[in-house]
Amino acid sequence: MLYDFYITLQGFFDRGGWVLMAIFVVTILIWTLIAMKYMYLLFVFPGVKKDVTTQWEDREDKSSWHAHQIRRAKIAQIQAGLGRTLGLIKTLIAICPFLGIMGTVTGMVIVFDVMALTGTSDARGMASGISRATLPTMAGLVAAISGLYFSNRLERQARKKTEQTADEMIIHEAVKSRR
Repeated sequence: MLYDFYITLQGFFDRGGWVLMAIFVVTILIWTLIAMKYMYLLFVFPGVKKDVTTQWEDREDKSSWHAHQIRRAKIAQIQAGLGRTLGLIKTLIAICPFLGIMGTVTGMVIVFDVMALTGTSDARGMASGISRATLPTMAGLVAAISGLYFSNRLERQARKKTEQTADEMIIHEAVKSRR
């Protein structure tokens, strides 16, 4: 059963060419980063948030300019942790359609090679090139679209959690004395 799956997968990669393997590697990297970001949100971030808000609440001075700058720095720290790999995920997602286009180009080169060698449009000879042209394009778009949904969702969650943390870090205004 596992061997049959391996043979099927190997045949799919053979029909798609080396570009399909590159798309597969980039897709695995994208999904690994997305899974790691969700693990961070579920398991690491609550502790980081608790530490930051506890440090803020333990401060006596919450109203001076210096205290406001410390609050800003803490919020920036939260924001940096939440957005750490989002840029890389978005970059890898943007690469997928370009890899698909590269697969289209390499597949069409094979088609034109067959046409040049046979002198005619031999359908059987061109089938391999057409397969190498369409499979990577499809795979690149599927990888990009599926990753795009989750990266946008992660970005919204990061923004929301940053705002929630900032709201929990209450600023106390200095009381002005009357004279």
